[in-house]
Amino acid sequence: MEQINTVELTDDKVFPDDTVLEKVLGDSFKAYKSLLSLFDKNSMQFEWRYYRDGKAWLCKVQKKTKTIVWMSAWKGYMKATIYIPEKHVGSLLDLPLSLETKNSVRAANNVGKSKPCMFEVRDETVFKDLESVMQYKAQIK
Repeated sequence: MEQINTVELTDDKVFPDDTVLEKVLGDSFKAYKSLLSLFDKNSMQFEWRYYRDGKAWLCKVQKKTKTIVWMSAWKGYMKATIYIPEKHVGSLLDLPLSLETKNSVRAANNVGKSKPCMFEVRDETVFKDLESVMQYKAQIK
């Protein structure tokens, strides 16, 4: 997925509360709030933290102690990234995912020994694939 935009929320003194996020996300803020409900439905907790190495606020989503999703805010959308260990990518691609999602996964460069599955959350159209990949990540060892 090509990055034309730049990540928002780079000021470590400004916590990304709903007011801040609504300004950054615009029309996609509603989808972000629905996404939080999707995490809750899947027994996942989220936490916003400022990461000095990336110089931005990121949202870490976990199931118990396992990190499932990393989210970052971009102008007009939220980016949700799920890192799948390389050895599990074949099984991931066997899931009933959209062709667009599968092609995005195939085209993504590895990050270490993992393949990033990235979703631009502008509305709820990506939720089906996002939830499938989240559930897959939660159950792999």
